[in-house]
Amino acid sequence: MSAPTQPTAGPVLSVRNLTTSFRVDGAWRSVVEELSFDIGPRETVAIVGESGSGKSVTALSTMRLLPPANSRTEGEILFDGKNLLTLPEEEMRSLRGNRLAMIFQEPMTSLNPVLTIGFQIAEALMYHRGLDRAAAEAEAVRILERVRIPAAASRINDYPHRLSGGMRQRVMIAMSLACRPQLLIADEPTTALDVTIQAEILELIKMLQDEEGMSVAFITHDMGVVAEIADRVVVMLKGRKVEDGPTSQVFKAPREHYTRALLAAVPKLGTMQGTDQPAPFAIVDQASGEMIAPEPRDRRVDPETRPVLEVSNLVTRFDVRTGVFGRVSARVHAVENVSFALRPGETLALVGESGCGKSTTGRSILRLVEPVDGTVLFEGQDVRALDKAGLRAARQRMQMVFQDPFASLNPRKTVGDAIAEPIIVHGLADATGAKRRVAELLTRVGLSPDMAGRYPHEFSGGQRQRLCIARALALKPKLIVADEAVSALDVSIKAQVINLMMELQEEMGLAYLFISHDIAVVERVSHRVAVMFLGEIVEIGPRDAVISNPAHSYTRKLMAAVPIPDPDRRKARRGLSTTELPSPMRKVDYVPPPRQWRDLGNGHFVMVEQ
Repeated sequence: MSAPTQPTAGPVLSVRNLTTSFRVDGAWRSVVEELSFDIGPRETVAIVGESGSGKSVTALSTMRLLPPANSRTEGEILFDGKNLLTLPEEEMRSLRGNRLAMIFQEPMTSLNPVLTIGFQIAEALMYHRGLDRAAAEAEAVRILERVRIPAAASRINDYPHRLSGGMRQRVMIAMSLACRPQLLIADEPTTALDVTIQAEILELIKMLQDEEGMSVAFITHDMGVVAEIADRVVVMLKGRKVEDGPTSQVFKAPREHYTRALLAAVPKLGTMQGTDQPAPFAIVDQASGEMIAPEPRDRRVDPETRPVLEVSNLVTRFDVRTGVFGRVSARVHAVENVSFALRPGETLALVGESGCGKSTTGRSILRLVEPVDGTVLFEGQDVRALDKAGLRAARQRMQMVFQDPFASLNPRKTVGDAIAEPIIVHGLADATGAKRRVAELLTRVGLSPDMAGRYPHEFSGGQRQRLCIARALALKPKLIVADEAVSALDVSIKAQVINLMMELQEEMGLAYLFISHDIAVVERVSHRVAVMFLGEIVEIGPRDAVISNPAHSYTRKLMAAVPIPDPDRRKARRGLSTTELPSPMRKVDYVPPPRQWRDLGNGHFVMVEQ
């Protein structure tokens, strides 16, 4: 059980009327305005809001990590009775990493790639606690063991790139906790992680908080994570606090429209149980505060319809070359013997952790990477047998929406030109016709036609993803591979984009291969689910059957790791695993063992575990 919050003690951190501004084009523009909140001893306070709400700027202001040349911070941030904003830099430096610690969202950019993880932890111990090199390294091993890194003594000399994402985040936590801080600021520490790794990191933070008695400021946009970890919630919108209260109160009786909108957009695993069709999200109208529930529609797929996509025994491997002569010394078995079919108007979700082969499967189908074996039939045509011209023609009707919309849009082209380009290249319209088509597409995805003259950087993340969907629809495809297309979006924007995709599917008969690690979203959008592990599909079947009655141990592990947006469960303990996902790298002469499948009925198949 977690130690109870002690309300009688004074706050560990007290933020009063914090206003942070940045100089933009010679004028000061505030991004956090008049923000006030407290964090008590042993208390976890979640600071919640969407991108641009000022969450991370609040954290950086507290740590005094904003560049002084073009930022200005006003108000008070009281820690141990001292105003952090007026402390000399030398005194502030002695607090950072010592009594005040911070975990950043992306561990790979926070860790030095040319220093071992052991040295990076030991460095803080030598600076703040005055230990010598040997004592600091011994303490570093102990700290790595406390964050449950297996074989810590042997891994202390590893460089960051040799660790998985979850293990790198554990190293960041180890560095933050090395000097036993009173306050830990965690800035979106699980956003980029798979659901199973996220569950482990949340469990680890709760466990270490119990042991160390520290306070935590947890910054996130995921209300499911908030329910899992927070005692109190501060909700932010456009730099201002809109709601503040105990987690259970905010979840059960939110006062503000915006808080209700955030909660309404949180997908809850299990709410679709007993239904065999996808259903869009309910959206809260932020002007009126009323819930807009979508009309129920029949989204069933006729099982007699011929599949638009048939994948049989697909294999994709990558050679690993070493030595002066680049000899093939091993192979990465990224996709191994994958088979499935996809019908018009159907969504098949491909789920699993990073490195399981989901994205490579999608790219292999479009031949963005070349498979080494298997058959891919699109509208009855063998994609692997097509020449360059034939493949180009086929790709008119099979498109891909990528995870990062900013990286997939040319920053030097207006969005209108980016959407029009494939229309003109494939000869579907002249410049005038393409312009009309661009206007239609922008309207269709909920943007205005006059936005065609803007550049990608002038749009929000959700708008950029809508632009990528518009570009994918430009050639009137029949198949869209959506590769983590909503993973990076804020929760309410994610709900809007998913609703848009479902509308377009219904109108145009689109088939979606929906690649995701978010099981709660998958339950909402898919007709069928295929679970991948180490390049293989280990379970496939109707969505309700797979999610309600998972038959493979890996599927059950994925389901158990999904955060449940119920604050009454936040004191529960899941238990902490120290196992890493096995590597898909194999010796050159490796031959995959034959697999057996159990038919559970109604198209539900599970691989027999060995």
